[in-house]
Amino acid sequence: MIDDLVEQLRAAGSVFAEDEARVLSESAGSPAELDSMVQRRIGGEPVQQIVGWAEFCGLKIRVEPGVFLPRPRSEFLVEKAIGLGRRGASVLDVCCGTGALGVATAIGLGSTELHATDLDPVAVRCAAANVDEVGGRVYQGDLFEPLPRSLRGRADLLLLNAPYVPTAELPLMPREARLYEETITLDGGDDGLDIQRRAILEAPFWLAPGAHLLVETSDLQAESTMRLMKDVGLAMTLATSNEWGATVVIGQK
Repeated sequence: MIDDLVEQLRAAGSVFAEDEARVLSESAGSPAELDSMVQRRIGGEPVQQIVGWAEFCGLKIRVEPGVFLPRPRSEFLVEKAIGLGRRGASVLDVCCGTGALGVATAIGLGSTELHATDLDPVAVRCAAANVDEVGGRVYQGDLFEPLPRSLRGRADLLLLNAPYVPTAELPLMPREARLYEETITLDGGDDGLDIQRRAILEAPFWLAPGAHLLVETSDLQAESTMRLMKDVGLAMTLATSNEWGATVVIGQK
């Protein structure tokens, strides 16, 4: 049965046909439901949206239609955050989407004070279900705007995976992303750095002394992201992973 599913999915262009076949078969409640799920996947719908969750850092993260899906490469940012953090750290997850970065970091550290924000009300609703599992809070609004002023100068870790795809490159994105994730979750403006730029400019006001800002970016944008951090007085480290195809710029106050 699984072999047949794998062949169907592979023929439809799935790169991870074996993993997707396993997830779909384990999630379906009946043969009819499984067939419906497979047809949706063959039609191009992301498997995570079909089953309602995404695997991230070994966790099941709830997802909803239109919300940015956590990518495997972002596990590298979480790995770095956990290495820099401590139990009981104050963590801000800005542009949180599903809240996956903050939740995985909180679980990795064992205990945190987690606060997350997103502009999209659907993402906020989705993230709330995930963040609540670790006792955190989610706020709707632009970047830092909805956060309590009492958090200023207190963050030990600030996680940022803002949209960083240049507007002109959106048509080149995989079909799944273009059709099933809202443009607001992908579009980073002319150079891809519009949202990063605003967030990095304000970040030092929220960081505690010695705290870290971790920003996921692309290898082509890393130099610009580092320059933005330098301009606001942060010390910088560039972290890359060939295994994950990930680039993270780390700033320290």
